Order: sequence, then structure tokens, then C-alpha cells
Amino acid sequence: MAGHSKWANIQHRKGRQDAKRGKIFTRLIKEITVAARMGGGDASINPRLRLAIEKAKSESMPKDNIENAVNRGAGLLEGVNYEEIRYEGYGINGAAVMVDCLTDNRQRTVADVRHAFSKFGGNLGTDGSVAFLFRHCGTLLFAPGANEDKIMEAALDAGAEDVITDDDGSIEVITAPNDLTAVQIALEKAGLKAEVAEVTMKPSNETVFTGDDAIKMQKLLDALDDLDDVQEVYTSAVIEE
Repeated sequence: MAGHSKWANIQHRKGRQDAKRGKIFTRLIKEITVAARMGGGDASINPRLRLAIEKAKSESMPKDNIENAVNRGAGLLEGVNYEEIRYEGYGINGAAVMVDCLTDNRQRTVADVRHAFSKFGGNLGTDGSVAFLFRHCGTLLFAPGANEDKIMEAALDAGAEDVITDDDGSIEVITAPNDLTAVQIALEKAGLKAEVAEVTMKPSNETVFTGDDAIKMQKLLDALDDLDDVQEVYTSAVIEE
């Protein structure tokens, strides 16, 4: 059992993302392009690409945009060559922060990330400074009120690594990164559709932020998330409203 409202925190995060929908297509196109470049343009044998395309479809991205991004990544169309970079650092009260970027200009990106950390009370760290505090995994989140026994049985039968029930009644299914889609499909066949399905960096321990510290930490996270080259921001901080 987790000690805070996982569901409320996820909804809070999604609400902030939805308010910035202009950036979502750009990020998804970058992710599809890089996934196709690294693992090929066939989504049936490229789990990362398959997940990126599913995300794009869930955001109602036009089919032509998806196909063009795949073709650019696979080398069938001209396009920008993006580099993957991860930055690690600390936020308010030492909360761990990891920032995943896709960029065509490493110097610009590190300068922007460092500036955001320093401007909003954080510090950019060295490689490996906080990565050990996170676990690379797939997560499927079910809303409070979902059938816990049915989810647990179906998830474990499908190869999930763990099933966690939070205090608020939401249920998290944890998988290996490459097993996320297979477990998701198995659960949906059992009539169990997750509200959120993603490959993420899950913190081993979380710190709840309230009051002024929550406001300061959210400003830092927003500043990082608003950078053009940033794809994802992961943190051990839980912001409670």
C-alpha cells in the first residue's frame, strides 16, 4: 500500500500536460522518429515504436503525421537527427529529478536545463547522481474502484512484475519496460482497461510536498517541462494541492 493519493497525483500531472497540448504533438513526433531510427520502422517488432504510435493515436494525431515520423526515423524521408540525453539533478529539499531530452544541439539543451534548475531553486547534478533512485519500468494505472482481485490475477498471469494498491484505491501494475504492451493487451482481453499506460522511471521513494515548497517545486518542474528539447521529467516529489 502506498501512503498518498496516486490517482490524484496522476490526474494533476495529466491536467498540467493537457494545458500544454501544443507541445504534445512535437514531443510525440520526436519520439516516434527516434524509436524508428533505433529499432526500425516495423512497430510489430519494435516495442518502443509501438508504444509511441499508441500514444500518438490516443492524442488524435493524424495518421499522415505518424507515418511521416516513422519514415523519417527509418531513413525514408529527410529529417533532423535527434540525440537522446538524460540530465540528473536536485529540486527543492533535495528531491531527485531526471530530465530526458531529444535534441539536435547538445550545448543549447544543457544550457537551458542548467538555467531552469538554477533559476527555480534546484541544482544540475552529474551523471548517475540520482538515477539509482529510479526504476525503469512499465506502469498501468487503474482508477479507484477497479476490481483488485481480477486485475491482480490477470496481470500476474500475463507476466507483470508487481501489483500495488494505493491508499486511495487506485491500482498500479508494474511490468518490465518491454512487457508493458503484452500485459496491457492481456488485461484488455480480460475486460480491464487501464487509465494510464506508460514506460517510466519510477522513484523508489517519494516525498510529498505541500504549501510553499510544493509551489516552488512545481515551478521548477514546469520550467523544465516547458523547454523545447525536453521529452519527460521524472521526480521523487509528489505535489499535493
